[in-house]
Amino acid sequence: MPRPRATSDTDILAATRRAIGAHGPGRLTLAHVGVEAGVSPATLSQRFGSKRGLLLAFAAGAAAGADEPYRRARAARDSPLAAVHAVADEFARHMSTPEEMANHLGMLQLDLSDPEFRVHAAAHTRAVDAVLRELLAEAAAKGELPAGTDVPRLARAVKITMDGSLLQWALTGDGDPAALLHGDLDLLFGRTS
Repeated sequence: MPRPRATSDTDILAATRRAIGAHGPGRLTLAHVGVEAGVSPATLSQRFGSKRGLLLAFAAGAAAGADEPYRRARAARDSPLAAVHAVADEFARHMSTPEEMANHLGMLQLDLSDPEFRVHAAAHTRAVDAVLRELLAEAAAKGELPAGTDVPRLARAVKITMDGSLLQWALTGDGDPAALLHGDLDLLFGRTS
């Protein structure tokens, strides 16, 4: 009978995200992830086969859970737009320095250049688009957005704004990323004062 795993794959994939933020996927080693997860590189190799296997599992897990931050935020708030803002806050917290963002953007290079990673990136993008459409349709129905809002187009613009705001912050270093995201989203939602 196999021994139960002390560290779950979910914990290891969370550790992988942190290690990617610290080192980028190119410089990342199984030892880096092992330190974050509290397991040996041999354990990681046994479970995932290789660094590439671990990164593919990370990409698959990210795609499978892409809508979770939005659903969790919505469950905790009365307002769908407040849920979108809460997710923006969460994303900003994950990007504490421009270097950390650059390291995460290394995954985007893999997503765009490697067909196995691209499958997961496309699934992630579709899941985020779907949950944003759901939240924005609810916001329109509750009167938080103007009647007749083009929800699919706004959902796309929200994702572009969130990604672009963080990228601009990383390039300039100006301001607080969460405050910038809030301001840009409010402008997009027509809620400027």
